[in-house]
Amino acid sequence: MAVPFLGRLNVTEYTALVSSFFLVILEAIIRILTLALPNSLLTLFYRASRRLFNRFTSPAQKQAEERKKSVSTSIREASDFVELCRLFGYTAEEHVFQTKDGYLLGLHRLAHRPGEEDHKVNAGPNSIKKRVVYMHHGLLMNSEVWVCNTEARRSLPFVLVERGFDVWFGNNRGNKYSKKSVKASSKKMDFWNFSIDEFALYDIPDSIAYILETTCQPSLSYIGFSQGTAQAFAALAIHPKLNDQVNVFIALAPAMSPAGLSNGIVDALVKASPQILFLLFGRRSILSSATMWQSILYPPLFVRVIDLGLSFLFGWRTENISASQKLAAYAHLYSYTSTKSVVHWFQIIRTKSFQMYDDDVHPLLATHSKHTKVAKYPTRNIKTPVILVYGGSDSLVDIKAMMRELPLQTVATEIPHYEHLDFLWARDNDTLVFQHVFDALDSFTGAEHTKEEYARFRNARHTSLSASNALQHQVSRTSDTIDSDLASIASASPPPQAQARSTAVSFRSPIAQTMGADGRLSKILNSAFESPQPRSDDDLVDDDTTWSPPATPPSAPLTTEQFPAVADPSVGTLPAPASPETASNPPSLRKVPLQKLRNTSSLSFDTLRIGKGGSIRVGSSKAVGGVTTEAAEAITASGSDGVAKNRIPSRGSDR
Repeated sequence: MAVPFLGRLNVTEYTALVSSFFLVILEAIIRILTLALPNSLLTLFYRASRRLFNRFTSPAQKQAEERKKSVSTSIREASDFVELCRLFGYTAEEHVFQTKDGYLLGLHRLAHRPGEEDHKVNAGPNSIKKRVVYMHHGLLMNSEVWVCNTEARRSLPFVLVERGFDVWFGNNRGNKYSKKSVKASSKKMDFWNFSIDEFALYDIPDSIAYILETTCQPSLSYIGFSQGTAQAFAALAIHPKLNDQVNVFIALAPAMSPAGLSNGIVDALVKASPQILFLLFGRRSILSSATMWQSILYPPLFVRVIDLGLSFLFGWRTENISASQKLAAYAHLYSYTSTKSVVHWFQIIRTKSFQMYDDDVHPLLATHSKHTKVAKYPTRNIKTPVILVYGGSDSLVDIKAMMRELPLQTVATEIPHYEHLDFLWARDNDTLVFQHVFDALDSFTGAEHTKEEYARFRNARHTSLSASNALQHQVSRTSDTIDSDLASIASASPPPQAQARSTAVSFRSPIAQTMGADGRLSKILNSAFESPQPRSDDDLVDDDTTWSPPATPPSAPLTTEQFPAVADPSVGTLPAPASPETASNPPSLRKVPLQKLRNTSSLSFDTLRIGKGGSIRVGSSKAVGGVTTEAAEAITASGSDGVAKNRIPSRGSDR
């Protein structure tokens, strides 16, 4: 086996690698012994783990868990996607199609609001016409992660259905819903011989083609999470025609070339040869024993194990996700994928390049880098409008590196205190994340949006970046955030202002629409060419001023009454207008002393903000309460250099 054992790692990393081998072997031995035990002993072990966990749990925690036990239990014990949707009153469709290379992939669809099931949607001239949204999951996941929230208002798919969208969900080959192929059994090694390349070459474009053919629509909107965004980046980069079929790409917790992992053992695995990784994990599915441990561990204990693993690997604290939500969602967190796809990610992290899979094992001291080069995904060729929404506390997102590899029209927005999984299950994702999705969808979907409007968006983005590049050189000449090729568009003239799209949908949730009723990405385009009015510190707040968080009335989970029946079954959008009170009341900010407010580095269409380090972040909206959102007023102060600076309260400890 051609494996370069010498020189690739240092002594510490070799020690970590040997330790990882020992841990994997130990886990395998324990798993085999556990499976050999009779069911009576397994039941005894389950009860013992429950008693042990409860012994170290405070009475207050026990009472809180009991109150939410029924909701979490129902979601946790749901067997599949269809049952999860049924808990909230929605009827899901199941579809299966064959990719060009012979894999049978499962798709799920939510086309109807509760009570609309008798009406056809996107099924011909006499059916209800709805805009199509395609949602794709992340690594080691399946479509269930989108619909296992304990409250319907925090499930993005349910909210989109209520707003009149035809929502589809993809599944990668190898996971729970896509374990079939016409060429090989899932028990064979050949079945698992796939990486991100196959996801981009076949799974994403073939899924989109099937959805568009079924719905008789010319294009759809893509919403990806984590690896689901990487697959879309790759697919759009290598399939030029796919850019005409995707009208907007919304990337939540986007992944392209992660900075790396904080743990030494995992870092050693990242640098190791692919052959070492295959020797360690096998060549079929990776971490397949996870489902076994989930079945025998007491659920709260299983949650603790997952939290420890996330902290160990990524440094995530998962404080934005409630305990009841973890109990419900972690049971649906894992699904099968190939070891090769994980090895592919390790190669991307090691080379710091969003590249295709490298099959070669390079010998020591060779000059292979001078004669061979692994192909990178040409992501700058993407023509579809790209909207990034990322977490400021997400260790898997390197936004500077990502922006350098994406087209200039890309728009990025940071939620400072969010980690990776918060975009799916955080207790406030409906107020901090969803509005960015709605703005993008309302700005780039629908027949009234022409190619000229897309061109205006791209031109506005180019002009905004040109201005930022010029100002960046005035403040600091050391920043590498914006690539040097922005100089080619420095002389571009401002395009005509985009017309704001009128509000056609009002989603009546149990909580207030804190982001405003008329927030649209096209408003951001208009404000791109308006000069922000400078303010003094006195215009903002006094030294002892604090903000109170918005009150969120409790809502009864697992009922469809959270979505009032205001829909006309003959149309695909809700006719009710937004509440004037909602539009006029921006969200109040959380209670944080002024001296703890921090400056963020952010560049947006409406205001330009540069931090002390000279780096620029690109944002599509203004900042409120530690999160960027275009519907609320930005808290800005004019610095000595005349550049507007943000004052944003951060959540948790001041970073």
